Amino acid sequence: MSESEEQTSGDTAERTGQELACRRCEREQGLVGKYDINLCRQCFREVARDMGFKKYS
Repeated sequence: MSESEEQTSGDTAERTGQELACRRCEREQGLVGKYDINLCRQCFREVARDMGFKKYS
């Protein structure tokens, strides 16, 4: 398979090497993986307080 065929195959995990996805929305970019949270940054902002995280200013 040529490089151009690989890019059009549609399998982003194969192309980018990213295997994990957000637990809530399945987005693969912007993933917060620390402590095995595995949420994208947008979902993390929505549920962080419920998880016990506190925002310090």
